[in-house]
Amino acid sequence: MSGHIPVLLDECIKYLNIRPDGVYVDGTLGMGGHSEAILQRLTTGRLIAIDRDAEAIRRARERLAPYADRLTIVHGNFRDLDAILDEQGERLVDGMLFDLGVSSPQLDEADRGFSYMSDAPLDMRMDSSDNIDAWFIVNRWPQEKIERILRDYGEERCAARIAARIAAVRAEREIRTTFELVEVIKSAMPAAALREKQHPAKRSFQAIRIAVNDELNAVHALMDSAPDRLKTGGRLCVISFHSLEDRTVKHAIHAREAGCTCAREAPVCTCGFVQTLRSVTRKPITAGGEELELNPRSRSAKLRVAARV
Repeated sequence: MSGHIPVLLDECIKYLNIRPDGVYVDGTLGMGGHSEAILQRLTTGRLIAIDRDAEAIRRARERLAPYADRLTIVHGNFRDLDAILDEQGERLVDGMLFDLGVSSPQLDEADRGFSYMSDAPLDMRMDSSDNIDAWFIVNRWPQEKIERILRDYGEERCAARIAARIAAVRAEREIRTTFELVEVIKSAMPAAALREKQHPAKRSFQAIRIAVNDELNAVHALMDSAPDRLKTGGRLCVISFHSLEDRTVKHAIHAREAGCTCAREAPVCTCGFVQTLRSVTRKPITAGGEELELNPRSRSAKLRVAARV
């Protein structure tokens, strides 16, 4: 636990602008690093921490035991933020933090099936009680649907070739493990693609993980609901790790900040737009040199911050 390094921790704490008596949400509890830093700054305040992963909750609960008097942990999905806050009796909160990345244990523990670097059964579920896993997608989804998620979620240039190869292989035998899937992917890619710096299966694994956990729809739901549950001046901090998520967050903030559709020359707004968010940082915040050296996984992290108007 001690070796865990929360991504962009100092920046998140700075921009959350934590009040000791405030109410905050950590919508992606994970290993509890961000939550612990928030809790350390609360006195009479409260933190509601949410996670889909029951094992992550078990570990974080042990870590955060000293702060139990100001902590509520919820096993749930941040896409259900409205329902969770209603159940907790909190109409509005002072700040929210969401780290959309896959946690280190999910990547490092081979039996979770998230990593293309370890052999494991195809799974990739953040919540092990979910019905759809990576095996089901790879072995049961239509070829056209697999091609679409590889292209749209993974931005994989060889999506059609990989989907066709998956369909051909599974017609003869099931694709059961991560390494079996890696070999199928590699066998479909041209030599030039295999020589690229990044692992040839990286984009495909990302796409399948997003599909398994319905991640993009969850982010859309989050960005629809979270701003309306903030007090005036409350902060929304979202860390994303790939371009699709970051664009979703960026566009959602922009729509609430500058969504007026009136012509530029119009003397007054007549479209009915009401600003509800203000960007605190115009560009996403990224990790500095020291953090990159300590935690290479922070390289693709982007933090966007907005305040409720």
